[in-house]
Amino acid sequence: MLARFFLAALLAGILAGVFVTPIQHLKTTPLILAAETFETGGEAHDHAALLPSLISPAHAHGTAEAAEPGTAARIGGTLLANIVIGAAFSLLILAASLGLDRPVTAANGALWGLAGFAVVTLAPAIGLPPELPAMPAADLAARQTWWLATVALSAGGLWLLVFRRSVPAVVGGLALLLLPHLVGAPHPADIASPVPATLAAEFAVASLVVSALFWAAVGGLLGLALDRARRGATVPA
Repeated sequence: MLARFFLAALLAGILAGVFVTPIQHLKTTPLILAAETFETGGEAHDHAALLPSLISPAHAHGTAEAAEPGTAARIGGTLLANIVIGAAFSLLILAASLGLDRPVTAANGALWGLAGFAVVTLAPAIGLPPELPAMPAADLAARQTWWLATVALSAGGLWLLVFRRSVPAVVGGLALLLLPHLVGAPHPADIASPVPATLAAEFAVASLVVSALFWAAVGGLLGLALDRARRGATVPA
């Protein structure tokens, strides 16, 4: 049964990655390419090294002329990245489901996916919104530490709010959700950026919307795949 679930999770993640790639190509890739025109060369911030708060687009930092790949290569790289990330998201939801002994089904799969989005993407994005090339960033290690702590605390807070509905649990859950934002995310001393604020805001919103669709697709497809796996396991040999 576990092998069936594992394969179902991989299939769901792959399909979700395929589903979201054209949406991402239309909505976020043009904004990334536009931002790259504001870069002046030299050492760039390693935005992609941060654990993915969003779908990680396959793009290189540097001058647009030197770094921009062809359209087909860019789409192919993005597709490959999304398939890998989708599989990881799907396995993460499956692990949470098995650990909590709460099944993911076709009826609740999208909700599981949106819960993953809230924990892994939305909560960290409140303090560290999605970044475009040429935007300033704080120390990478500090950002990673804050990101990991935020994800862990948000997961604990959401668990208390959803599965432990007593008053102390609700208070504790809210406290865990708020704690990383009360501490505050690390930011650079100099926040000046050549990227227009409107472009940065548009990218942040587009990235969050695409990521929410990605997570919901992963959860929904995982629920469908797991339902089929359960039905297959009950069929007599």
